[in-house]
Amino acid sequence: MKKQATSVLILYNKTRKAILIKNILIHPLKGVKKMDAMEAILSRRSVRKYNKKSLSDKDIKELLEAAMSAPSAGNQQPWHFILIDDPEILGKIPTFHKHAHMLRDASIAILVCGDLNLEKHKGMWVQDCSAATQNILLAVRAKGLGAVWLGIYPREERLEGMKNLTKIPENVIPFSLISIGDPAEKQGKVNRYDDSRIHHNTW
Repeated sequence: MKKQATSVLILYNKTRKAILIKNILIHPLKGVKKMDAMEAILSRRSVRKYNKKSLSDKDIKELLEAAMSAPSAGNQQPWHFILIDDPEILGKIPTFHKHAHMLRDASIAILVCGDLNLEKHKGMWVQDCSAATQNILLAVRAKGLGAVWLGIYPREERLEGMKNLTKIPENVIPFSLISIGDPAEKQGKVNRYDDSRIHHNTW
């Protein structure tokens, strides 16, 4: 029998107490009808305006399942995720990240972090966390929700701000922050295909 993957998440609740949940079992989704993968990819857009509506625990868990299903170097899975729904914490982030004002209206934000102690392949955590971030964005779109990727790494002021705000240990690096909510603006397909960027065998 194959071993089921486990991972770790840290939840910051509205009382600002961190809850560490270890060894979460990751189960495949069964019988859940979702948006076609290509449709989700081609119609995903950055959404910065939200309706006031909270996300269900089921939706949040499925977003995290999507994140933890991302590929990683040597299957090292070096990630941690901090769920932030405390309005006070969300409201402080724009003080050091000038593009994060939409967080004040977001239902929740997911901070994707890389743990250097979990690295088997040095430096590859950046690619691993990028894949996890993209998986969350596509899962958000498939659910009819809206999100935007806010870059944290490698900007020093953002790294320092997030570390101080969420009490992240030294061996963990905040990589990206995903603002998520019920979209108050439309998403749709835009043709970004560009033949000039394609090279065959050689440049």
